Amino acid sequence: MRLSPFPVAAPLRHPVSIAVAAGLLATSVGVLLVLAAGASPAAAWTALDEGMFGSDYAIGSSLNSAAVLALIATGFTVAHRAGLVNVGGEGQLCAGGIAAAATGLALPDGVPTAVGVPVTLVAGFAAGAAWAGVAVWLRIRRGTSEVITTLLLNFVGAGAVSIAVHEAALLRQPVTSSETLPQSAPLPVGAQLPLIGGPESPATAIVLIAAAAVVLTAVALRHTAVGLRLRSVGHSPAASARLGLPVTRLETGGLTFAGGLAGVAGASLVATAPYVLAEHFSSGYGFSGLVVGLLARGSLLAVTAVSLLFGFLTSGGINLQLAAEVPASSVQIVQSLLVLFIAAAMLWSNHTRSSAS
Repeated sequence: MRLSPFPVAAPLRHPVSIAVAAGLLATSVGVLLVLAAGASPAAAWTALDEGMFGSDYAIGSSLNSAAVLALIATGFTVAHRAGLVNVGGEGQLCAGGIAAAATGLALPDGVPTAVGVPVTLVAGFAAGAAWAGVAVWLRIRRGTSEVITTLLLNFVGAGAVSIAVHEAALLRQPVTSSETLPQSAPLPVGAQLPLIGGPESPATAIVLIAAAAVVLTAVALRHTAVGLRLRSVGHSPAASARLGLPVTRLETGGLTFAGGLAGVAGASLVATAPYVLAEHFSSGYGFSGLVVGLLARGSLLAVTAVSLLFGFLTSGGINLQLAAEVPASSVQIVQSLLVLFIAAAMLWSNHTRSSAS
């Protein structure tokens, strides 16, 4: 047994300790960015706080953002439990948005919400699952890494959205002014997600849907045979196959489910005001959801917490620029540094643990 010359106490290697330390470091960098922008930390914090919690609109907008991130990160966690890495949330989200727009616009104007919303979201789920299914097929038939295929399909998905909203034969709205292009026509009222907050809150039913998805997925992964089989496949596909588990089916189900949830996230963005499919409608949620999934490290409770943190920070960053004249990109820098610090701390922790053994 080889002892490390600098033994590290176990509490310092705990994920919570690492997250707190990373948060403090990232916050310190954020303070430096605020000072570099010529604003006072107190004024910046006030603007950030008002942007996150200062009004019903701010809270509702933050919850909507957190719900989208939670859906993508939940799907990532399921795929990761099966030993797969889904980095294609952005492309799957785009596919879900296209399907939701096409389905919603095909519905009659008088369709009831109880029919229109489920049909639109199911279309998004099916499209996202099918988009992930392309990567699954290539993995099974050709042995291609799902990391490569899902990553490349992100760019295909973004291109498909651009084509859909530019071509009059597809989803482009008829020309009425320079402000309406490039985008689709608005969805009918029956396909729009209902509001769940007060009259000034934009929070929609996607918040409840995302919460239900997280809870049900957590129960399934922890307390059902499917969850146990996914974990077994994730640890060792070869050993699982020798035990008689349907490895291919489980891997396919894990990745397509992840794509489906990302598709629902895309459908929810289209079914939320202004209820149109437009270029760059995803706002990078697919990549942010991937980051949330990586930070959560397989815990759906952590998925909820990190999604809320990122959702509220996104809304606060907008007000940070408006009220304190600090670039909103400062929040993105802090988020990115948070990820890097946590990743570096985890590598350091693993190294010290292996050195001590």
